[in-house]
This record gives sequence, C-alpha cells and structure tokens, in this order.
Amino acid sequence: MDELRSGLATITNWLDWLPDPLVAIVIIALAGAIALALHRWARKLTNRLLNGRYPAVVAFATQLRGVSQLAVLIVAMIIAIPVAPIPADVAGVLARLLVMAVIGVVGWAAIVALHIAADVYLLRFRLDTEDNLLARKHTTQIRVLQRATDVLIALFTVGAALMTFDAVRQYGISLFASAGVAGLVVGLAARPVLSNLMAGVQLAMTQPIRLEDAVIVEGEAGHIEEITATYVVVRLWDLRRMIVPLSYFIEKPFQNWTRESSAILGTAMFYLDYRAPVATIREKLKEICQNSKNWNGQTVALQVTDTREGCIELRALMSANSASQAFELRCEVREKIIDFLQREHPEALPTSRQISIGDATAGRQPAAAPEKLAARR
Repeated sequence: MDELRSGLATITNWLDWLPDPLVAIVIIALAGAIALALHRWARKLTNRLLNGRYPAVVAFATQLRGVSQLAVLIVAMIIAIPVAPIPADVAGVLARLLVMAVIGVVGWAAIVALHIAADVYLLRFRLDTEDNLLARKHTTQIRVLQRATDVLIALFTVGAALMTFDAVRQYGISLFASAGVAGLVVGLAARPVLSNLMAGVQLAMTQPIRLEDAVIVEGEAGHIEEITATYVVVRLWDLRRMIVPLSYFIEKPFQNWTRESSAILGTAMFYLDYRAPVATIREKLKEICQNSKNWNGQTVALQVTDTREGCIELRALMSANSASQAFELRCEVREKIIDFLQREHPEALPTSRQISIGDATAGRQPAAAPEKLAARR
C-alpha cells in the first residue's frame, strides 16, 4: 500500500505541468486500473491453484467477485485521494462518499455471505425425490428467513450510510424525540409491509406451507412455487400464477394436501346401473392400480357410497406419492374402468328407463279410425 502511494505521488510530481483537476482524474483512474488489474490477477491465480482440489473455495470466491472488486476499488480510492491534488472541500465530500461505500460493501458482503451459507446448508437436501417432505421443510424455512434477513440487512445498511450525514443524524434525533406521533404515522403507513414481513418469519417457523406443497387457495388448485419476503407465488394446474400476500396464509383458511406427507389419496366417482357387478369392478380396479406406475402400493378400495333413484354411486379410492401422480392415477382409473364396462359389462352403464304411452296401452283395443267409422255408417 505504501509503495502504491509513493508511486502515485511520483506520478503526480511528473504531471505537475498539467492542471490540477486533470492530474487528479489521471491519478484516480490509474489507481482504479491498477486495483482492478491486481484483482483480476489474484482471481486467476486462485482459480489455477485451487480449482482442481478445492472447487468449493473457487465457487465461494466467484460469488464474492463483485464485492471484492468494489472493495479493491475503495481501497485504491482511499490511497489515491490524499495523493491527488484535490481541493480540501472536494476531498471531504469524496471521503464521506467512501465511508458510505465502505458501509455498502459491508452490507453487500453480509448478504452474499448469508446466501452462500444458505446454499451450503441446503446442499444436503434434494427436492427432486418422491419423498421430499424434509427437503421442502428446510428449503422453505431457510429461503423465507434469508429474504427477511436480506431486508433487515439492507435497511440497517442504508440507515448506517445516511447517519454519516449530520443533517440526517439530527433528523433522526428529532424523530426519536417526537416518537409518539411520528411512530404512529410510520407504523400505519408501513403496516402492510411489516405485517407481511412478520408473517414471513411466522410462516418460516410454523410452516403451514412449504415449497412445492399442493394447495387449494381461493378455490384454485396449485403448487407453492415461490415464497418471497412479501408474497407467495402459487403455480396453478394450467400454469397460471396466483400472487397471494404472505399474511393470507396466516389469517385465512386454505387447503394443504401435502402438509404432513407428500403421499395423497385420490378418488374417482362412477354412477352406474343397479345391474353393475361391483365385485368384478373392484377386482378390475385392483388390477389397474397394480399395473400403474403412479400407484404407491398402499391403498386401493371400491365402495358403494350412495344409492339413487336411477343409479348407484361407486367411489374408487387409491393412493399415490404426490398430488400430480394422484391426478394421473385418477384419470387412468376412470378411462380404464369405463373401457372395461363398455367392452364386458355394457348393462352396467347408466340407462334411462321410460314407458311410452303406446307401451302403456298395448293391452287395450285400439280405437277405430274416423274414416272406418264413416264407412260403417
């Protein structure tokens, strides 16, 4: 650092024949270029030495690339500004901006470190497996807390940067002095944001929903696709997206089909004639489920759940490992049961029985036609 400062001072002496503003620009630009060159050289050297043996360290350094570049530039500016021929008032403004930049770098580094720690922790969990309940639980908890912490770090960083100005500091003191009215106004204005932020923390702790949970919200079936700091994205069955505030899942009822387990029961309803062979249909249902890749081998049943005037109601019950597989299994059972009945038991299909007037009067003597009556007369 001392060598760089002495070198910049030497260059300043060489350029004393130029105007001071131009010399200052040259010195600051040169310091920034040297800092970026050193940063690039150090990054290449690190990748060359550690890429084969420590890929995790290389990935960590790659994610910190932006932060490290900005930090190196700030250090270069701290070295160059005292050397460059800059007026005292301008140097004071630049120094204050550098302090704010240092605070911003610290906040940015904290957010990046938080993201890296979250990613490293979640490496042990996989969402692409059938039984992913534990993975969805931890992923939801970590991601929601991560976003809430990001907001808090950003607020503290901006507040710390603004407090470097005397006017803002005095305003903060006066604001605390009149905290009664001001706190009420700010609280009312920020209530939606704060309520969603607190709902996010509560949701991460209690976990009424998790990522990829199968839910029914406002009469729409879908899956939890994303949980942000203020809202939840629900991916509906037809690929539409429903945006729901976080507070909705704390304040209002909804259905979660995968709350305790990803396994789910599916039903298929059939309305058949009274002549339908229930036992045969039950055996056919078991055969269909046993040959289906969507059935998890746990539950299969067929029950007569209702009897009506013109038909009977059968409910086929079968289990699957996920809501999507249960939907596919229900469609498959409906299709194959209907095909089975059409081919082998057409009498089981529902029919409508009607008695025509002609059939009702078949035993009576039909009345003579008017022409025949006239002929007889």
